[in-house]
Parts: sequence; structure tokens; C-alpha cells
Amino acid sequence: MAITANAICNIFKEDLLKGNTDFTVGTGNVYKLALYTSAATIGADTTSFTITGEVANPTGSYSTGGGALVNALVSVDASVAFISFNDLSFTGVTLTAAGALIYNTSNTNSAVAVLDFAGDKTATAGTFTIQFPTADSTNAILRIA
Repeated sequence: MAITANAICNIFKEDLLKGNTDFTVGTGNVYKLALYTSAATIGADTTSFTITGEVANPTGSYSTGGGALVNALVSVDASVAFISFNDLSFTGVTLTAAGALIYNTSNTNSAVAVLDFAGDKTATAGTFTIQFPTADSTNAILRIA
């Protein structure tokens, strides 16, 4: 079992070509981010959200299924289309996570991307924040060149 590196999920690529995904700010699909332990098996072949390996419900603001993401930007620059999300914080939590899954709740919880934290990250009675990279053509979390 393992989180097999940062990856755009294959099902997301298929969903893009079938028109099953919408990142329109304010009116598009709903995307969430769930946290996973090192016991999880998620990677590019993950097809949908699963509770297997998800961080157990700690105290605080994290609950099964994770938290909703807010689209920060959809844009094209230097022939690269990209999207990013606002940072996501879970407050008052005690948890350990080794990675995360972004998924589309508007499309049968279809997997979008796997984030590998390259080791366990923890919060103890504090705030656990997912900080997304700069929203631009070379750094954004999702890019199509």
C-alpha cells in the first residue's frame, strides 16, 4: 500500500475529454480534498473517492470526505491552461496525513489528482493547511500544456 507520487488521475483525463468536469468559478462542479494516511493505496489509477486509508475522523473541522475546495483561478498563459484552488485549512485537528485526493463530487466522486506529501505531516490540536502552489502556467496544481 502506498500513495504513488503526485499524479493527475487517468479518469480525470477521460472526464475532461467527455465534458464531465466544469471548473467555472461559482457555478461549476464541486471539488473536495480528502486526506489519507500512508496505508492508503491511491495513485494515477484511482478512479474515485474512497474511505479506505482516509484519515479517521479526528476532533476539529476535518470529517470523512474532507473539505470543499474553492476555485481560485481558471486561466491560460503561455499556451498553458491551468487552475488552482484557494488554500484549504482544517482547524482544531489532531491528525497525521501522508497525502490527499482531489475529487469531483458533482461527477460521482470521480478522482482528479493525488497529492503525495513525501512523508507524514501532522497537526496536534491545531491547523492542518493544504497550501496550493502559485496559480500560473508553470506552478498551478492542474495544468494542460
